[in-house]
Amino acid sequence: MALDYRKCAEEIVSNIGGRENVAQAAHCATRLRLVIKDNSKIDKKKLEAVEGVKGMFENSGQLQLIIGTGTVNKVYDQFLAVTGMTAATKDDVKAAAAAKQPAWKKMLKSVGDVFVPILPAIVASGLMMGVVEALGKAFPEFADTDWYAFLDMVANTAFAFLPVIVAVSAARVFGGNIYLAAVIGLMMVHTGLLNGWNVGSEEAINSFFGVSNGKIPTWNLFGNLKVGDYVVGSISRHGYQGHVIPVMIAVWFMSKIEKWLHDHVNEMIDLFVVPITTVFVTALFTFVVIGPVFATLENYVLDGAKWLVKFTPGAFVMGALYPVTVVMGLHHMYNVIEAGMLSADGLNTWMPIASAANFAQFGACLAVGIKCRQAKLKTVAVPSALSASLGITEPAIFGVNLRFMKPFVYGMIGAACGAVFGAIAKIGATAYGVTGIPGYLTINNGVKYTILLLISGGVAFALTMVLWKEEVPEAAAATASASAGASSVEEPKKAEPVACEPKADEGKEITANTVISCSAGEIGQPTKGKVIPYTEINDPTFASGMMGQGVGIEPDEGIVYAPMDGEISTVAESKHAIGITGAEDMELLIHVGIDTVEMKGDGFTPYVSEGDNVVKGQKLLEFDRAKIKAAGKAETVVVLLTNSDDYENVKI
Repeated sequence: MALDYRKCAEEIVSNIGGRENVAQAAHCATRLRLVIKDNSKIDKKKLEAVEGVKGMFENSGQLQLIIGTGTVNKVYDQFLAVTGMTAATKDDVKAAAAAKQPAWKKMLKSVGDVFVPILPAIVASGLMMGVVEALGKAFPEFADTDWYAFLDMVANTAFAFLPVIVAVSAARVFGGNIYLAAVIGLMMVHTGLLNGWNVGSEEAINSFFGVSNGKIPTWNLFGNLKVGDYVVGSISRHGYQGHVIPVMIAVWFMSKIEKWLHDHVNEMIDLFVVPITTVFVTALFTFVVIGPVFATLENYVLDGAKWLVKFTPGAFVMGALYPVTVVMGLHHMYNVIEAGMLSADGLNTWMPIASAANFAQFGACLAVGIKCRQAKLKTVAVPSALSASLGITEPAIFGVNLRFMKPFVYGMIGAACGAVFGAIAKIGATAYGVTGIPGYLTINNGVKYTILLLISGGVAFALTMVLWKEEVPEAAAATASASAGASSVEEPKKAEPVACEPKADEGKEITANTVISCSAGEIGQPTKGKVIPYTEINDPTFASGMMGQGVGIEPDEGIVYAPMDGEISTVAESKHAIGITGAEDMELLIHVGIDTVEMKGDGFTPYVSEGDNVVKGQKLLEFDRAKIKAAGKAETVVVLLTNSDDYENVKI
């Protein structure tokens, strides 16, 4: 019996609180995507019972109802007719969903969005820095070679110019011009400014500026105009190497200024006026406002750290706060404390605190990598954890732990516990700048140091493994049992597909390349490659069978052919999925890749349109396997008979 699309849409509207409770509505190849104003008005039990709704889940501020390929667009049309709404794109829905989130979630999401794309550069540099530093400590003669100097330069480049990389990525997130953002990032590490890592060194200050008082000179743009003790327009002549938050704020501000100017400046002079005005105003704001604010904040943090680190409770507090200062870009300033300790008594007792904090983030990140089900997240978390174990925590913090927040907090707890042990055991180092595993080369007691690492990393690892729950993303989300108020996602059951032969009276033989057959006909293999059961597809939604039975194919080529005669029922807006309606209303979904909707069509070339009639063997789609891999996506081609429940006899 054919689905009554109008009735389905009406029942959906009725059970989500009516038209007035819907902010935006769109659809993809299989799902109806809704942004709901008040989630408490949703009747989840009744919504799941609506005929045509195969499942539901909430993700990133969206309510997503699984309808099925070839059907969702028809239900969506009726949904618009019932509500009187106008069609929206998936980007519109994402924007509306994001606007609903609390300010702190938006801020954390922005940090993650900025850092995820640049993780490969940070991870590579972090790992190499740890290895090079360890080799230099283990073999002092190697530290004097040209090879060491070259490797040190290669390893440090990403961190030496981190503000530039962050600026470019931030511009993409905030919608600014990436080249103007790069200029702002370069300004913040300009060679005419004292390297930010040397602001606490009187010797470096005196040498760089040719002074003898150990104070960084200033540029006073408005002379000696003062407001209280503050000199208006005073700029301290030091860079922001290693800083993250200042450059993100600067680029956010730059993007706002640029957009405003584009809206208000005449098009004839836009090309000349907008760039120069944007750069000048942003530079002034960055060095006059952001600089002084963060310099003051740094002084407060450092003064407090010097006092707290003397006591066990202080070590607990500083161990917990250390990762926070990494996020703020203030952690390099601790070198001042460490240098002072070494000059006073030759023992750096701050290093164990820093090492506990770094190793705790390693433990939390490693737990995420082990526990998570997403292949993409694993490929980020495991290398980032390895980098953190060598003392470079930015990849683990910004790429993994801070994105999910709870692992970051568990890392803070582990760090606090390890730091307390370090203070009680009076562990110290004979140098600074080396933590984690390389710290063994400078520590005064290897056994106690091992215990410290086990405590800090172990506590964070255990807490994350036990308490952290993975938030399954959009394309990998499986629906849970949706009792009112429930939001957990169940692990898909690895149920075997029903195996039975086609009806005997049809007299059909299953050909060599048939992957699915039922009483209505046969479905061939649409692309060359290894065929796997749908239960082994690395995506809970597909693997659970809620979208229908079928197979996954690990492709050997980037071409999809029609696996049966039929009519194209849908071509996804993002070009990665095609629906076909075949004999006796068979509804087939061919979905190329996992999470490839995020590629927004890049790398996909469809050769058919909705409504086209196709014959078996006709080319439907080409896809660029290299681009899919470069985007960090799995290239599995999913082939599902989405209405397999309509047939008693289905053979995979």
